[in-house]
Amino acid sequence: MPFLDTRVPAVLVRIDRNPFHHGTLGAVRSLGRAGVEVHVVADSAGSPVRRSRFVSEMHPPPRPNASAPEIAGVLRRVAARVSRPAVLIPMDDASAVAVGRMRDELTPGYLLPQQPGALAERVADKAQLAALCEHVGIPHPVTLVPESPAQAAAAAWRLGLPVVAKWSRPWLVPAGSGLRSTVVVNSAQEAQALYLRSAEAGSRLLLQAFLPPGPDLDWFFHGYADRSGTVRGGGPGRKQRAWPRTAGLTAVGRWTPNPQVQALAERLTGALGYRGILDLDFRRDSATGRYHLLDFNPRPGAQFRLFADACDVDVVRAQHLDLTHRPLPAPAPLPGRAFVVENYAPLSALRCRPGKRELAWYARDDRAPGFAMWALWCRHVALRLLDRLRRSAPAPASVRIGRQAGPPSSVTDNEKASRC
Repeated sequence: MPFLDTRVPAVLVRIDRNPFHHGTLGAVRSLGRAGVEVHVVADSAGSPVRRSRFVSEMHPPPRPNASAPEIAGVLRRVAARVSRPAVLIPMDDASAVAVGRMRDELTPGYLLPQQPGALAERVADKAQLAALCEHVGIPHPVTLVPESPAQAAAAAWRLGLPVVAKWSRPWLVPAGSGLRSTVVVNSAQEAQALYLRSAEAGSRLLLQAFLPPGPDLDWFFHGYADRSGTVRGGGPGRKQRAWPRTAGLTAVGRWTPNPQVQALAERLTGALGYRGILDLDFRRDSATGRYHLLDFNPRPGAQFRLFADACDVDVVRAQHLDLTHRPLPAPAPLPGRAFVVENYAPLSALRCRPGKRELAWYARDDRAPGFAMWALWCRHVALRLLDRLRRSAPAPASVRIGRQAGPPSSVTDNEKASRC
């Protein structure tokens, strides 16, 4: 285990209210096991993370959709309570963008990478990322940003259906809106309907050429770009199972050497001058064999613990070591290591051999979060099933008779799209 400076605490901040964010728990355990005092700024209501024995203190998070100055104000209050400079690690895009904007105001109380300008915000914005990739020569799916509903329909036809629709700043999508950060649309009418909800989503809609998923096509890269720009503490991984199944987070991942993905990640971070933790998503085009960058997340990916090497260095430990001016051990990769999220891939969790994988929730030295997760997950699944049953239940006879009395109702394509 690397010798971290335990005099320097760590503060993890996450604005997203997702109680099943296992990446936050991974960061708590990684730093806490090394003896670092860990503070968590996140929603603690019902979150299994608060049960971890490695959490020193939970702090209330900023409100959803808080402005960057509001987030900075919360973090300054936490810094005053911690009372000494701490390594600050954003765990979601919203907090990473805010920390990048307010870096100068936060540095008295926090240790942060020397990130140039608003780079975290530029790479997190999916429209700006497309332009950056074109500028530095990194393959990226053809992306169009429509300026009207008609342009959205025309872009869908031009790219060839189906197409991928994304909100350029998904962290601004309000909870409960029914909007998803990324969807596959199958008609020009669906693209138009999404465009009409741009104001509600809080950012621009972009349409992207669809690269079909498939076995061995979805890859990711995690790393930490240190003060010199050298990428440490991670590597390339293959997404073996996703949740949701066709396009979602990594439910099962495996550390798999891939020189092409490694080279693309290092070329991109070097060209941008990026410093700090990064999580990249790639998809290989089965027709051309080229790897296309899909997303650049300026923070730890939820499965970052997959890349804990033989020295037990991962991206959050690499950042703590680097910012406290401690030497980072030479890389000691463990190819073949697996990471499994039990609630998304329970059978895979049972099949994996101990020592060859890490589970997202269960740990022998920290069992309470795993038990809390299962209780919360069972309740979540039960509520979802009840909701589906209510939706699929036949309408009462009086309602059916009333419907029959009038003319047949028609559902427009736009209404169909809004329901998806």
